[in-house]
Amino acid sequence: MDKIKKIVLTGGPCAGKTTALVKIIEHFSSLGYKVFTIPEVPTLFQQAGMDYLTQNRQFFYEGEKATLEIQLQLEDKFTHIAEQVEEPTVIICDRGALDISAYLKPKMWDEITGLAGTTTQALLDRYDAVLHLVSAADGAEQFYTTATNKERTEGLELARELDKKVIHAWSQHPHLRVINNHDNFDTKLNRVLKEISFVLGLAQPITEERKYIVKINGDLPTTIDSDIRQIYLVADPDSEVRLRRRSWSDGKLVNVHTMKKVINGKEEIETERQVSNALYESLLSQADPYRHVIHKKRRSFIWKGQYFELDKYLEQLEGLVILETKGITSSEDVNFPPFLRVVKDVTGDRNYYNYNLALRKP
Repeated sequence: MDKIKKIVLTGGPCAGKTTALVKIIEHFSSLGYKVFTIPEVPTLFQQAGMDYLTQNRQFFYEGEKATLEIQLQLEDKFTHIAEQVEEPTVIICDRGALDISAYLKPKMWDEITGLAGTTTQALLDRYDAVLHLVSAADGAEQFYTTATNKERTEGLELARELDKKVIHAWSQHPHLRVINNHDNFDTKLNRVLKEISFVLGLAQPITEERKYIVKINGDLPTTIDSDIRQIYLVADPDSEVRLRRRSWSDGKLVNVHTMKKVINGKEEIETERQVSNALYESLLSQADPYRHVIHKKRRSFIWKGQYFELDKYLEQLEGLVILETKGITSSEDVNFPPFLRVVKDVTGDRNYYNYNLALRKP
């Protein structure tokens, strides 16, 4: 099963998933991978006559329940097929099970998952990674259209709202990556290929996400909020190993073990795995005695098509607030939100790497 990776490709309306799927198949097939793609089940249902906008509650309920059941059955069948293949295999799901929850009230979602014999956590655990492509309706409005999909009827505001709901549905996955809009669509596609390469353990050029020390001077928009505790473990000189526990207000938490290894000073391999609470507690015995625990509150949000993480540090780093961009290239301008004031650009400044911020002062 280690040679099989299952990845969700999701996003808001008109995000570029169809084009990305073609690129994924071409790119990874050329590298020797067998690529399977699971079709978007709600679209199949709509084409078959399902009406997700119906006012008939029982019709809607049965349709959503059937959508989840068929989604899981398709994934299970293709996983079994993939087990018979000799090559390393990538299964790309054009949307995944948690996408369905974005369109339902929590009570109905709990009822449907219960009848399907599963839970939200079990569904999250099915996938190795989730790549969310931001809708063109947010930050790339000139490219937004409903012409390429006759099932798509939403306007810009609704598209933006659906985009945020889908991100929220997947927010507790340990490898959720949000793929920004860009002036050049090829840049967006290349980011998708890069993130999948990370999941497959392929070496990638070292890149710097842009970081800024900021002050908050206004109200933030709707954000996804979490609490993060990050512990660095004893590791070889050319490696960085960290243990992260991320929790949300609803009591859910995820533990992730990550290792970064630099190769020839130019490339790095990053591997991460989710670990149980018991293994998390056991690994704490390997904590680096020369480093503090990094404790921070994170607020994630999209602003004008760009994805940001705003980290407010606590305890020994109290008062430090860092804004980090995700997937904005060096040639692009950052769409700084008006509710933040940039104090200092610390991109590439190793003093502000979490690994170094954790150092205990003599």
